Amino acid sequence: MAGRIKAPTGRYGGKSAEERQAERRRRFLDAALQLFGDGPGFRGTTVAALSEAAGLSTRQFYEEFRTLEDVLAALHLQVNGWAEEAVLGAVAEAEDMPLAERATVIFRAYAANVTSDRRRIRITFVEIIGVSPRLEEQRLARRARWIDLVCAEVAGAVARGEAAPRDYRLAVTAFIGSVNGLLHDWSAGWVDATLDEVVDELVRILLGILQPVGTRLTGP
Repeated sequence: MAGRIKAPTGRYGGKSAEERQAERRRRFLDAALQLFGDGPGFRGTTVAALSEAAGLSTRQFYEEFRTLEDVLAALHLQVNGWAEEAVLGAVAEAEDMPLAERATVIFRAYAANVTSDRRRIRITFVEIIGVSPRLEEQRLARRARWIDLVCAEVAGAVARGEAAPRDYRLAVTAFIGSVNGLLHDWSAGWVDATLDEVVDELVRILLGILQPVGTRLTGP
């Protein structure tokens, strides 16, 4: 398929072409979340099956996407976008809190969002892996965005005197790997702990990274 089929223009059923396109795209992504995240998975799904699940035609699929990989790419960004929105809301809420409380609020918001629907975890941590160089680049770029967000929080902690001044990027990169791995394992039932206990442990790890040697750790 060289490119998407051109979608019809003009108003129909009281909706503009743009509104109809947005609705179709949403229905395809909703269906993909179900099939990729809780069904046969990305590799076991066909364009025909996705279109049927969305209640749309394959022609309408090709009006919105070129390949199923395009759908997975869009869904991966959407799931991460939901999580980022939750985190940024928590960042604003915890603005005046001390480091330990602030970190707890932020990571609880992230964990609650990504684990609220196990299909999201499968999309983020399982289905996206090993599909293609293009999606691997997207996955790493999206992870770098999370690293940037945590590094910005760390810089704020340093400026407030809550963390020792140094370059934390390598440590934050390792920490993000811990967050992803622990939440994935918890969601798969491999970790015997509550979600609050998982978040508390992640906060302890972060505080251990940030605070100077010899400083008494605070927090949960």
